[in-house]
Amino acid sequence: MTTWNKGPLLGFDTETTGVDVHHDRIVTAALVRRDADGTTVRTWLIDPGVPIPEAASAIHGISTEHAREHGVAPAGALTEIAEAIAQAMRDGVPVVAYNASFDLCLLEAELERHRLPTVSDRLGGALVPVIDPLVLDRAEDRYRKGKRKLIDLCGVYQVVDTGQLHTADVDVVATLDVLERIVDRFPHLGELPLAELHDYQVTAHRAWAEAFNTWRTQQGYDGEGAVTAWPVPATPQTRSGAPALSTPSPRTPSAAEVEHLAAPAHPAPPEGRPIQDTLIA
Repeated sequence: MTTWNKGPLLGFDTETTGVDVHHDRIVTAALVRRDADGTTVRTWLIDPGVPIPEAASAIHGISTEHAREHGVAPAGALTEIAEAIAQAMRDGVPVVAYNASFDLCLLEAELERHRLPTVSDRLGGALVPVIDPLVLDRAEDRYRKGKRKLIDLCGVYQVVDTGQLHTADVDVVATLDVLERIVDRFPHLGELPLAELHDYQVTAHRAWAEAFNTWRTQQGYDGEGAVTAWPVPATPQTRSGAPALSTPSPRTPSAAEVEHLAAPAHPAPPEGRPIQDTLIA
């Protein structure tokens, strides 16, 4: 039986100035299409128009000076990325992203910041279908101990030779490989029609987020918890949260952003990890 995981799939990832989806900027982005004919990679290096913090540069290796010298203007790159994602979704091709809420919410905020149509605007509705290996792994192996960053799942699912993670194109290839191994281990996922798989993730993420937020409250954590909507809020928070061409302002990252952090997590229950107190990128 032919299933969706045989392709085509469109992988998406970004590297950024930080982990605030409302105010931080995209520095690099990659779209990787995988189908029966092979793999096609497209990448962008963007001058975000603001300084790239040293903590972020330490993760992805792009300095402010390098981005200014070699990067393209945001508006053109964002338009190309958004239209490619929208066209894939129009064609029924799933967009695969690790911690999809982070990258898609940030992309929508960036498009609004530059007064460009969002992906939702281009589609005239919800971003569907999306596949997130992080959501699937949490749902299928809920009680496994340990972190769930992409590098951790590469170990769990024995994905090797991924190259230098925290490079957008390498991360996308690793994400697609992890997704393939997840479906191998939990074959019922591959048997679901894409619409049902998308809805399954919506439900699974909501269950995780509610449990995560309950645990945070019990532990006495303050600040923003996990957004229960997935992959993006029905009414994007960015519409009121990111004024056009605003400069980044520090805040505690949300649960949608936490998988992009490099610092060790506080102890957490099997179904989730708490918010970090320091912004890493």
